[in-house]
Amino acid sequence: MIDQERLVNEFIEMVKINSLSKKEKDFAEYLRRKMEDLGLEVVIDDTSASSAGADSGNLIGRLKGSRKSSLPLLLAAHMDTVAPGEGIEPVIENGVIYSKGETILGADDKSGIAVILEAIRHIRENNLPYGEIELLFTIGEEAGLLGARYLNSNLIRSRIGYVLDSGGEPGTIINRGPAQDKIEAVIHGKASHAGAEPEQGISAIQAAARAIDRMKLLRIDEETTANIGVISGGQATNIVCDRVEIKGEARSLSDEKLDRQTRHMVECIEESCREFAAKADIITERMYPAFAVDEEDPLIELAKRAAEKAGLQAIVTSSGGGSDTNYFNARGIRTVNLGTGMNKVHTTEEEIKVGHLVSTARYVAAIITEAAAM
Repeated sequence: MIDQERLVNEFIEMVKINSLSKKEKDFAEYLRRKMEDLGLEVVIDDTSASSAGADSGNLIGRLKGSRKSSLPLLLAAHMDTVAPGEGIEPVIENGVIYSKGETILGADDKSGIAVILEAIRHIRENNLPYGEIELLFTIGEEAGLLGARYLNSNLIRSRIGYVLDSGGEPGTIINRGPAQDKIEAVIHGKASHAGAEPEQGISAIQAAARAIDRMKLLRIDEETTANIGVISGGQATNIVCDRVEIKGEARSLSDEKLDRQTRHMVECIEESCREFAAKADIITERMYPAFAVDEEDPLIELAKRAAEKAGLQAIVTSSGGGSDTNYFNARGIRTVNLGTGMNKVHTTEEEIKVGHLVSTARYVAAIITEAAAM
């Protein structure tokens, strides 16, 4: 049986340690000690720290297997949390863990880390079979998948693995995730007095508004979304605005559809600027690639068998969000994302059920023992 009290206490201990993106050092040191106590060889990926501008690098641990012939298995989660994520005070009510209310809880993604460590304790304490296991706890996931993006792949032996970083009931298997493009534009107009000589001005706000009004946004189709999330500019109501910044994004499970949507949004900005005699500086950047693992892949079949063994219903589905899984697959490490039961993440109402923590730890333990038989 999974030690529920130990698991919950350790999770509570974890969320109390501040670890905002790029400030994961204290939490990484805490985890390094925990991993070494479990008998893992631990390495810090210094390349990721310098490239991401963070105070710690990715944390990598390796545990030699009791079955030498088994394939190395990667288990991964991210160390960082979003704001407001400092001074978290967790509380438990009716079997559910919340924060006190002024901060996030940090189940995203400390639930993933807690269940991985508990699963390893469980299999070792009960002398269950396991192959070589690699743990990868990344930095900066919430700031653009920085740890996965800048990972020194030479430090990882595994070619298959599981990322514990999704909502949904334990047993949820995310086998597809979208690519994302960042779209940022600065629209330059011409300032003039809005009362005395408005004809002499070119309104950057007007050009931006026309461009956004023409864009297809939000849900484009079953695979594609787009959004303008930030607009800023202007100094006073009596000045024709000469500068506006727009920040948006597009996502799709299809690279072709994403290219088309991004191009459409850029063209809307360019056309509007031509109409108003404004100018635009536009930057687009592919933030991360899409990933897709076939539902018949042995990786997913293994996860399904483990779910059944753990008494869970396996549900294979796609996600509209990015995760470290996107970059791992792009680097040749075939991975899918698993649900931990965390809910309302990135809000002060974030929560996770104690039962979901226990079920997910049991699920991870079943994955490890199933993988040992491969």
